[in-house]
Amino acid sequence: MLPFWIALQFLSSLPVRLPGMPEPRETGRSLLYYPLVGLLFGLLLWLASHLLHGAAAPLHAALLLTLWVLLSGALHLDGLADSADAWLGGFGDRQRTLEIMKDPRSGPIAVVTLMLVLLLKFCALWVLVERGAGASLVLAPVVGRTAMLGLFLCTPYVRKGGLGQAMAEHMPRRAAGWVLLGSVSLCLLLGGGQALWPLLATLGGFCWLRQLMCRRLGGTTGDTAGAMLELLELVFVLGLALVV
Repeated sequence: MLPFWIALQFLSSLPVRLPGMPEPRETGRSLLYYPLVGLLFGLLLWLASHLLHGAAAPLHAALLLTLWVLLSGALHLDGLADSADAWLGGFGDRQRTLEIMKDPRSGPIAVVTLMLVLLLKFCALWVLVERGAGASLVLAPVVGRTAMLGLFLCTPYVRKGGLGQAMAEHMPRRAAGWVLLGSVSLCLLLGGGQALWPLLATLGGFCWLRQLMCRRLGGTTGDTAGAMLELLELVFVLGLALVV
């Protein structure tokens, strides 16, 4: 179970303590548990939505979004902000784009991007709450973290050194393929026909974002993987809000 605890510590703000520095092999295997961490997040969001039943829809949605951000410690929002700054400021140059991503400061394009993503998520949650579709929240974090597993499975990791490279190099690829297939099947099983179009939209977004990364960088980084997760979660909840 060590790879699961590694995944939970890395992806969440939950108080997880590891017995020591994990081996690269265990770090790579932790990617297999990303969809499970997403399922845990989704169940917590569903429970919170159930407990908030009866609250005004805007407040209900705002509290759910706050919990969603807190669960991940805004880790992926940070990646989205860095990627937004780098994509605009990099002017199409690979090396400059990678350098800007390493800068901890956020420019105006990062701030605007975060505001728009959070605003759209809030509006989608509001719609789902008003229409009594809170149970579908279970799927959104699963979809985002399954997409991250898929990205590492089919895309080179371009930043040398660090945790991301160890994950990419030591991920058991055959097992990752089965986990990916099982996670997509689970989303279809739990979501039924209602989840089909949001999932197809998410798949289209995945292919487009991966193409952008490969064209600009030749692969992915931790920041662009986090950005993809946030954007695909948004695509999925917007899709749900449009079909429920």
